[in-house]
Amino acid sequence: MFSSRTDCTHDTAGISGQVLIATKFVWPYGGRTVSLIGSFTGWTDRYPMFPAEGCPNIFQAVYSLTPGIHQYKFFVDGEWRHDDQQPHVVGNYGIVNTLILPQESNPILTALGLEKPSNQINMDVDHWNFRHVVTTLRVPEADIGLFRDHIFELLSTRTAYELLPDSGKVIALDSNLPVKQAFHILYEQGIPVAPLLDTYKGEFVGVLSPLDFILILKALSNRGSNLTEDELESHTISAWKEAKQHLSRQIVMHRRQSQRQLIHAEPYDSLKDVALKILQNQVATVPIIHSSSLGESFPHLLYLASLSEIMKCICRHFRHSSVSLPILQQAICTIPLGTWIQRIGESNGKHLAMLRPNESLSSALALLVQAQVSSIPIIDDHDCLLDAYSRSDITSLAKDNAYTRIHLDDMRIYQALQLRQESNSHYGFYKGQRCQMCLQSDSLQKVMEQLANPGVRRLFVVEAGSNRVEGIISLSDVFRFFFSLA
Repeated sequence: MFSSRTDCTHDTAGISGQVLIATKFVWPYGGRTVSLIGSFTGWTDRYPMFPAEGCPNIFQAVYSLTPGIHQYKFFVDGEWRHDDQQPHVVGNYGIVNTLILPQESNPILTALGLEKPSNQINMDVDHWNFRHVVTTLRVPEADIGLFRDHIFELLSTRTAYELLPDSGKVIALDSNLPVKQAFHILYEQGIPVAPLLDTYKGEFVGVLSPLDFILILKALSNRGSNLTEDELESHTISAWKEAKQHLSRQIVMHRRQSQRQLIHAEPYDSLKDVALKILQNQVATVPIIHSSSLGESFPHLLYLASLSEIMKCICRHFRHSSVSLPILQQAICTIPLGTWIQRIGESNGKHLAMLRPNESLSSALALLVQAQVSSIPIIDDHDCLLDAYSRSDITSLAKDNAYTRIHLDDMRIYQALQLRQESNSHYGFYKGQRCQMCLQSDSLQKVMEQLANPGVRRLFVVEAGSNRVEGIISLSDVFRFFFSLA
C-alpha cells in the first residue's frame, strides 16, 4: 500500500475541506473476486478491488482516508482474509490489518511511538519499519458459549450412521494371531489400528493400536538383547493383551481400569456420544458395530469412527457461518486450546515435549507413552520444526523385519525417520506434507478445516518464516474446547 497527501475537498466523512490521503490497497495472493472492507467503510460496505494491468493475481484499489489509525480486511472469493505480511492485530472482527496515516505533530501517534519518520516525504506502508503486533485479546465468553451451544445441538442431532462411507472395507484381526503377523498386516495395509475379533466368543474384544507395538518392543528390548522374530512369533495378540492388563495394574495405565469392555458405538448413537467416548477413553478411533441378530454368528463391524470425520461434518455445517458465529474468525492464539511453548493467550498448561534428531528412538517411544501424546515434534538447535515422530510410525520397523536388527537405545530418531520415509515411499503411504502447520494468527475456522482433512490429527503452530515451534493443536484439543472439558 502506498499513500500520498492531497488537499482535495472530497470528503467521505462529510466534513468539508478535511485533508484526505489517497491510499492504495493491494491483495497480491490471487482470487476470482476481491473486495476491501474496514473501519473506514463502517465494516459494512465492501469496496471492489481490480486486477492490476498485466498482473491478474494482484488486486488493488485506491481509497481516500483521513489521517489516523485504520483497520481493514479483504473479502476473497467469499472468505474473510488478512495479509500476514502487513501489520495486523486482533480486533472485534478477528485478525485485521492495520494502517496508520500520521499527520504532522499528531500527539496520539507520537505518544505511541508510531509517528512517521521525519525523513520520509511519502509514507510507504509496505516498507515502513512498522512493528507487527498480535495482541492476545480474550474471546468474549458469550461468543464461546453461543458457539458451544451450536456445536452441541449439531452433534446431538447427527448420528454415527452418517459417517459411514458409501463403500470401503474395515480390517479386523483374529485375537489369536501372532503379534508378528499382526504387526506386518497393519504395515502392509497402511492402517494404524484394527479391531480384534475373538472367534471363539463371537464378539469384538478390543483394538490393536501402535501403542501396543511400542510397549511390546520396549518390553522385549529391556532384556538387553536385540529383538528376535521368535519372541514376537511366540506372543499372540490375546496373550499380549492379558500381559498388558497385568502391566497396567502396576505402572503404565494405572489410571484406567484393568478390565473393561470394548469401547464401541452403535450406528444410531449421536456424534456427541461418539466424540465423548473417544475423548474420555483417550483412544483414536471407536468401532461402529451393529449388534448381531438372532441366527447370526458375529456382530457387524461397519466403520472406525474418528474425530476427523466428525470435524468434517462440523466444518461442512458451519462453512458459511462466520457472520453469525464470529468466534470462527478469531485467531487461535486468543482461544483457550492447544499446548504452547509460551503463554500466548490461554493454554491448557501442558508441557510441550520436543526432541532433537540425534536422540535415541527409545527416548522418543518413552516420551510418547509417558506424556500420553500421539506425536512429538523433532526440532533443530534453533527450535525450528524438522519433522515429527508419531506412534503410528512404529509400524515402519516391519519393513524387511527391521525390528530384528536394531536396538531401540542405539537407533537415532533421524534413522527411524529415514526408515519411515523409505517404507512409506515403497507402499505409497502418507502422501503430501508430513507435518501440517499453522500460524497463531490463523482463524479457528481455518484450523478446523485443516484438522478435518484425512490423516491429520494435529497441527504444529510455527512462527512465520522461521518455522520455530510455538505450539501444537490436536483434534482432541479442539473437541475438548467444544465440550468445555479440562
